[in-house]
Order: sequence, then structure tokens, then C-alpha cells
Amino acid sequence: MANLVTSLCCVVLAAVVVAYAQRRSQLVARNQYERMGNDVTMQCGSLDNDASVSWKVNGTDVKAQHHLEGPRLILTEVDLGHNGLYSCFQNPHGERRDTIYLHTGIPPREPTVTCRSNTYPKGFYCSWHQLHQTFIPTTFEVDVQHNHRSLEVQQDPDHKNRCRVRFPEVFSSFPYKVNVTSVNALGKASTTISFEESSIVKPDPPERVTATPIRHNARRLEVSWHSPATWPDIDNFPLKYFLRYRPLIREQWQHVELSDSTSHTITDAIAGKEYIIQVAAKDTEIGTWSDWSVAVHATPWIEDPLPITSTTEVDYTTEAKTSPIPSSNAPQKAEQPVGGAARLLTHFSPLLLGMLLLFM
Repeated sequence: MANLVTSLCCVVLAAVVVAYAQRRSQLVARNQYERMGNDVTMQCGSLDNDASVSWKVNGTDVKAQHHLEGPRLILTEVDLGHNGLYSCFQNPHGERRDTIYLHTGIPPREPTVTCRSNTYPKGFYCSWHQLHQTFIPTTFEVDVQHNHRSLEVQQDPDHKNRCRVRFPEVFSSFPYKVNVTSVNALGKASTTISFEESSIVKPDPPERVTATPIRHNARRLEVSWHSPATWPDIDNFPLKYFLRYRPLIREQWQHVELSDSTSHTITDAIAGKEYIIQVAAKDTEIGTWSDWSVAVHATPWIEDPLPITSTTEVDYTTEAKTSPIPSSNAPQKAEQPVGGAARLLTHFSPLLLGMLLLFM
């Protein structure tokens, strides 16, 4: 009896688990990827062909061109506007039976792949990109072969579509073969390139470029720079440099190629003109020139002008004191005429004043 009860409990529990799993699968959306431009059929769960269902997309009725065939929704010539969350409900009670997230896109095309060594002889990196959007998630598989064996590929932590590979040996005569495959839910496409070790060596541009005028020399500029920090062994794998400069008023560059020096004195600058200066680097034996460094601007030394002293100023205050007599050409103010009575009064005024004091 106990065994029978136990068996019945197990059967009931299994039924509950199955029902929960089915219910769970109806609630969790499943992804469906389709190619843009195609007709798309979405099946409402595992319902029979004669089941009657209704569909909604993002919670509203489906308005795009479509038709129903039992539990199936058929969309015509889908594009990005058809993307969304589709749900089907079984009639007549409206119980949700399935949820589908539709993604429309296109299969990937062959990626563009380039490889370069800016850390020679330590290693190199390869990068890739799609020339056309796929509109759906696309991943990349990378395989690097050298001398009939696969090399370890490390994903670059700072760049999504880049990987790094260490050189297994230096001065190898065997070519490297790199294959990159683009993969998404609608297809895959591959690109394979081959190269010699020496052909991909390209340093980063020189750093901390400065240009300084030289005092008391109006045609010279002292230029200095540092080798790129990414170049790992400057002593055993030295770089040479290429300097270019021009005044802003001209379009034509002047060039100087240097061995391993990290400074140069420009001796033919135009006095008083602002210059733009850049430097590139290259391994002394193999590879190609780097890109140009960040441009710097400088103007040769200009002598400070002496203070200007004018010899034409006139001290009008001194002139007024030393020249009280007006010019004979200047018009003069006429004197008022003095009559005879007035002159007589002026002559006897002291006598009249004395008589006035006597009678007081």
C-alpha cells in the first residue's frame, strides 16, 4: 500500500513538473532570426493545425501585411519594421501559448582583415570589420597558422574586433596565414590573408615632439622627440626617423631623414613665420614608415624691439616761459586810449591824498 501511494505521488509530481515546464516555455520568449526581404512564418507553440489563435506584437494587434493559417502567422517581405515581441493566444479563452522575438537582418559578408606589428619583435595584432551592417548579432572566429601549426590568439581587451598574437620566432622565412570568419544566425563568411613577418612591421608614431626657438638666431628651430613607448627593444631594433616641416604660409613640405637621432636643428626657417612640424618612425631594416606624429607649431626667435624715442616732441611749457614776446605776425590786443583829465588826475593823486590826511 505504501509503495502504491509513493508511486502515485511520483506520477503527480512529474505531471506538475511537466506542466510547469510547458507553462514556463510559453512565458519565456524565444528568438527567431529571419532574412530581410523574405516571407516569415511563426508557429504558435505546438498547437494542432486546426487550432484557432490570435496574434499581437509588442502588446498590440498585428498591423503589418500578414495572414493566418491555423496556429501560424505569416508576414510578407519583412524588414526592420517587423522586429518585435510577438505573442499568440488560443481562442476562445485567450490563453497565451507562445512568445517569439523576431529579429530581421542579413547574413554576414567577407570581413576586411589587416595585420600589423607595432611591437616588433614581440608580436603582432590583426583587426577586422564588416563593410555592411548585418542588423543582428555577429561574432568572429579567428585562426592563425604558421609553419603548419596553429598559434594562440588573445582577444584584445580594449578593441572588440582585434586580437593579438606572439611571434613564435624572429626572422622566420615561413609566411603567416590568418583566417577570420564572420558568423551570425543567418550564415557565415570568411577571409584569409597571408603575409611575411617583415611586411607588417610598422611602429607607432614618435611621441612628445617639441620644437623650440634658438635665442638670437632667427632662422633656427630645435626639434626633439621620443621613440614610441610601444616599441619594446629600441637598443637591439633601432628606429630611424623622418622629419617634415613647413611654414603655414606654404603648402610644400621640407624633409629630413635621420638615422637613430631623436633631435634635429632646422637651419633654414623663414624668420618670423610660424612652422608646423611632424615626425615619422621606421625600423632601420624592415617594414614601413609609421603614421605622422601629432603636429606641433613653433616660430623662430624674434628679437624684442627697442623702445621708440621721438625727437619731434616740443615742450610747450618751456616755450611759453622763454618766449613771452608774441610773434610780430600775431595779432595784438589794442590799448585803450587815455584822456587828458585822466592823465592830470593820475599826476596829482599823491598831493590830494596828503591833503586829505592833514585835515583828518
